[in-house]
Amino acid sequence: MAVKKEFSSFQDLLDNSPIPVLVDFYATWCGPCQMMAPILEQTGLYFKNRLQIVKIDSDKYPNIANQYQVHALPTLMLFKNGQPIDRVEGVLQADRLIQHLQGLL
Repeated sequence: MAVKKEFSSFQDLLDNSPIPVLVDFYATWCGPCQMMAPILEQTGLYFKNRLQIVKIDSDKYPNIANQYQVHALPTLMLFKNGQPIDRVEGVLQADRLIQHLQGLL
């Protein structure tokens, strides 16, 4: 979807990514999360090399979800320079998500 690089931890990725990071907090059992998968794929193609998209399974990494107070799935959080700058909960259509992100990137 975007720039691929090895990072030692989630926080390392957020702090050292050369481009903004869009984090998709999801769960495998979550129907709306499954609906977001192709939308995120399309969004990643649109913002190729300008946005990195990372998926975090909230069931496997509850400590990360709790750290960012994720209480609804799916939750998308945009990070720049390691800091959260935006949050969207629920499903957005690709054109709306792209339009939303354009104003932030």
